[in-house]
Amino acid sequence: QVQLVESGGGLVQAGGSLRLSCVASGLTFASHTIGWFRQAPGKEREFAASSSWSDTTAYADADSMKGRFTISRDNIKNTVYLHMNSLEPEDTAVYYCAATRLRRSSWAKDYNYWGPGTQVTVSS
Repeated sequence: QVQLVESGGGLVQAGGSLRLSCVASGLTFASHTIGWFRQAPGKEREFAASSSWSDTTAYADADSMKGRFTISRDNIKNTVYLHMNSLEPEDTAVYYCAATRLRRSSWAKDYNYWGPGTQVTVSS
């Protein structure tokens, strides 16, 4: 049974940082791309970043995240991290990690497995 579990969310002041973790089990971690998405209330789910099995990283084109988010991967711990800096109230959302066999995709529909999400709230 495939499981993805996110952690590291919480309440942070604007300008602060958080590191989200996604631990995967029940799949061949080294052959899956792990992506991070976020969904704010009333908005569509939005791609943030991905890290592939071939160590290819990709980031959202949106200016809202550019340069502030960094993804990293630990294939020994079956964990992918999303490092978020200079957080803004607009970053408030539920953050999800997901897995796909594709090397790279920013489309939620391409991801087969999803975690339950972790809430990130940024206060002004």
